[in-house]
Amino acid sequence: MSSGEDDLIARYFKPLATDPGARGLVDDAAVLAASGSDLVLTTDAIVEGVHYLSDDPPAAIARKALRVNLSDLAAKGATPAGFLLTLALRNADESFLAPFVEALGRDAAAYGCPLLGGDTVSTPGPMMISVTAFGRVPPGAMVRRDALQPGDRIVVSGTIGDAALGLDLLQGRATAANEHDHAFLINRYREPQPRSALAQAVRDHARAAMDISDGLAGDLAKMCAASGVTATLQADAVPVSSAARTLISSGAAALQRILSGGDDYELLCGIAAEQLESFLAAAQRSAVPVAVIGTAAEGTAAPRWLSASGCEVSLTALSYSHF
Repeated sequence: MSSGEDDLIARYFKPLATDPGARGLVDDAAVLAASGSDLVLTTDAIVEGVHYLSDDPPAAIARKALRVNLSDLAAKGATPAGFLLTLALRNADESFLAPFVEALGRDAAAYGCPLLGGDTVSTPGPMMISVTAFGRVPPGAMVRRDALQPGDRIVVSGTIGDAALGLDLLQGRATAANEHDHAFLINRYREPQPRSALAQAVRDHARAAMDISDGLAGDLAKMCAASGVTATLQADAVPVSSAARTLISSGAAALQRILSGGDDYELLCGIAAEQLESFLAAAQRSAVPVAVIGTAAEGTAAPRWLSASGCEVSLTALSYSHF
């Protein structure tokens, strides 16, 4: 006799398990075929009320759960291979599961990252979705965060601060000037854009890389500390969307929020000076915008942020903290 969990898995998740190694989700484990590559493993959980809001659309929650992990793989220069899913639910609600699974399946197909297995459990508390993603790189080619060297150029992808401002809008701490900006910033919070298209350029040209999840200033400080270097950054060189710039100019947002707000899921890279031109060309071919924002230097002091006039920018908080 099948259990309610078995029925839930068969109905919703078996169709997503397209890799032969998943064995149709009938076993307690999956097999990821060897290919002569190194496997890159990453895991991230998102929790209701912490990483997403209770009234966020189920489709957006599904996309965020997978994409934050795909962002980590991209930062390591890895090609997605598959993922495991753990889903803690208060109940098996069709109105949540149907759009959640549809969006998850679309993303799994779009990014070439099929479901391999996982677990479903009940919880009396907040919902939680945990994804463990697997990627592949050529042997020894994973890009580390602790390899930044003095003279390396600091480069970021996309635009910074949009997600934090989107959360501010949802929680009533800011107001957008128009509906377009409002929708754009909220979507950037709810649905990260993993820079998978940039993964090969990162692998081929970056000396160090990580994704920006807890805030640009804080994550840069982590990279510098891990590498035993410091850096000087130009705050005005940080790429900011027109929607975010409008909030800043109106006084509804501050530079502090842009630099330290979380959930960007953009890539932060250290590129050797002699590799910079090649990296920028590869990024252009991948259609992912990137910007050079500073340079690594010898020393162990905290990274320095300078304004357009050369004055030091004081940041009271560097990043989001979970504890």
